[in-house]
Amino acid sequence: MSPARKSETRRAWQRMLSGRRLDLLDPSPLDIEIEDIAHGLARVARWNGQTKGAHAFSVAQHCVLVERITAELSPGLAKDARLTALLHDAPEYVVGDLISPFKAAVGIDYKDFELRLLAAIHLRFSLPARPRAELSALIKRADHISAYYEATQLAGFDDTEARKFFGKPPEGFRTPRLHPLAAREAQAQFLEHFRKLAT
Repeated sequence: MSPARKSETRRAWQRMLSGRRLDLLDPSPLDIEIEDIAHGLARVARWNGQTKGAHAFSVAQHCVLVERITAELSPGLAKDARLTALLHDAPEYVVGDLISPFKAAVGIDYKDFELRLLAAIHLRFSLPARPRAELSALIKRADHISAYYEATQLAGFDDTEARKFFGKPPEGFRTPRLHPLAAREAQAQFLEHFRKLAT
């Protein structure tokens, strides 16, 4: 094999529309741009695209929903904590949204891979590489609540099945009405939320 071909087979970077080249195995915060994240997340479908509506329910919309739920669960939460919630699935802008059963089946430590990329994203936007345990638990709870509403409103789950997998939302919780957006709208919505929280 020629040196050029050998080098090409080992390529582990992704070229972004911004022109950045992000090394997936050793991600640098300097190669991360919020516009690339928003663009990618708005084009990644939750539930492998198996949702109702003319458009996919994107990871960008999911991230906005989780940030809103996190803030509702913990009123008065600081902006940096809410920004952490908004970015909780940001690595999916390059690695996609693998459904949980598939993550369990892949032959690498997929969670570690995602966490390294998430740490670089956090550092890029002046957040701690690893959020404190209480915040991580709060975001995970909001993520499950979001999944419950997505499952029942968009992905064809009945209430019993959704509760089995994601738990029951808190009593009196304000039920969101989910409407999948076109990619351009989802991207703009994500960027709007980011800018409000990052300033």
